[in-house]
Amino acid sequence: MSELKAVLFDVDGTLSETERYGHLVAMNEAFRTVGLDWHWSAELYGELLMVTGSTERLGHYVQKYQPEYRHINSNLDELIAEIVKHKNANYKRIAEAGEIPLRPGVERVLREIHDSDVRMGIATTTTPQNVDALLIGNIGGDVLDWFEVIAAGNIVPDKKPAPDIYTYALEKMDLQPEECLAIEDSENGVLSALAAGIPVLVIKSEYSDGHDLSGARLLVDEWGTPDSPMNVLSGDADGHAMITLDLMKKVHSAS
Repeated sequence: MSELKAVLFDVDGTLSETERYGHLVAMNEAFRTVGLDWHWSAELYGELLMVTGSTERLGHYVQKYQPEYRHINSNLDELIAEIVKHKNANYKRIAEAGEIPLRPGVERVLREIHDSDVRMGIATTTTPQNVDALLIGNIGGDVLDWFEVIAAGNIVPDKKPAPDIYTYALEKMDLQPEECLAIEDSENGVLSALAAGIPVLVIKSEYSDGHDLSGARLLVDEWGTPDSPMNVLSGDADGHAMITLDLMKKVHSAS
């Protein structure tokens, strides 16, 4: 097994519970802004998350839940683009205000890896602007420079579960899949990383229930802190109570 050279992070759900407290709030605000009476509940949003990408998710929602709207609105694609524009602006405002915290333990791990010789990248379906707002809003300073690549949004043709975003990150960092470890929270994320040949460590999020996460080498419920250790759901954490770089290396080297 190759040495672990880089850790590639998903963002939404993995680094922060952004879905319910960021993206869902921002989307419902966007509906009101464009004059629609649509409203996504937390439960409905959990179902819709099986479709990755805001544009794609909205298209799926209209097709399944608002089919009559497609027939009465010939400019649906333009409307969806406008909704997504407002949604992203809303999310940026919320995140920059520090109202979407990182999950407990995330900043500790990011700083540990930053201080080591292991490299970091991001592979996510959310937009680069959303990534920037979340990280700067929580850590500030030069945090974006900690990551060699921020592979995000529409930078690739197909979003997760397609492997494109991970393949792009590997190419930009000049790395082989077996030299990396992906950190994910969802079924689509696991499928994406595995399709790119990258082993996966999964930290469940509040929207991971019902997902098939069996492809993960290690599955835990939290990042873990000294006061609140993580629970191992499957795999071997080698006695660790928290996610650490040492544990990531052990997970990566496991067969």
